[in-house]
Amino acid sequence: MIESGTLFIVATPIGNLGDITHRALRTLKEVDLVAAEDTRHSQKLLQHYSISTRLISLHDHNETQRSKQLIEKLNQGERIALISDAGTPLISDPGYGFVNQCRLAGINVVPLPGPCAAITALCAAGLATDKFKFEGFLPVKTMAKQQTLQKLLTETMTTVFYESPRRVVDTIKQTIAELGPQREMVIAKELTKTFETFYSGTAEACLDWLEADVNHQRGEFVLMVAGEKPSQTDVSSEALNLLKLLMNELPLKKAAAVTAEQYGLKKNKLYQLGLDL
Repeated sequence: MIESGTLFIVATPIGNLGDITHRALRTLKEVDLVAAEDTRHSQKLLQHYSISTRLISLHDHNETQRSKQLIEKLNQGERIALISDAGTPLISDPGYGFVNQCRLAGINVVPLPGPCAAITALCAAGLATDKFKFEGFLPVKTMAKQQTLQKLLTETMTTVFYESPRRVVDTIKQTIAELGPQREMVIAKELTKTFETFYSGTAEACLDWLEADVNHQRGEFVLMVAGEKPSQTDVSSEALNLLKLLMNELPLKKAAAVTAEQYGLKKNKLYQLGLDL
């Protein structure tokens, strides 16, 4: 039997129902209650494996109130599993507030490893994985999205995003606007499902692929942006970042001159770098 008064963080499949672990199934069967992001969605998973444990909702709109209720049950010795619609809970999904409050209350929190879309996509993308950053979903508002992407101008590690089908084209267009058409990217969609697809290329090529067929824009997406290749010059990343920003607003010659003055560099070197970019 699993320990009473314990919260279990249970990862569930991101598409293929066969990707759930034996330990996850045993836990979902033995707990007293399963807190789910969407009970209607999660009921299909439980029914598939003949699990009759009671479900209760925990999502962005009720997490504060529901957390208090669930912590009371945990303090009374009940065993609760937390799941999201797909993948590992809390990774761009609800649950942070609840888990945080459980830790503060001294409740035992046990994580069960399992599927995560970001890691699943990254390991097969062919991009550098020694270091990477996960940004979750990009902001919806244009200005906030631009600012997030601008930070990647000189980022050397791979960056991973989630994106929805209705926003993916706009996101790639903004990536091109902020990072240039030649930045390497990988699109992963419908991971572990029948129509799982990976597409690799420049940001411009990725946009062309998406727009070539409306079916390419369907499904849930993981976007991976390659890091900026380290400069082989003695120009600092700060100076290179300024040059790139100024190139969006000024002629290259002027942008190089302003950057050279700011950082005490040679205009000709910066002008050549600008041409290379």
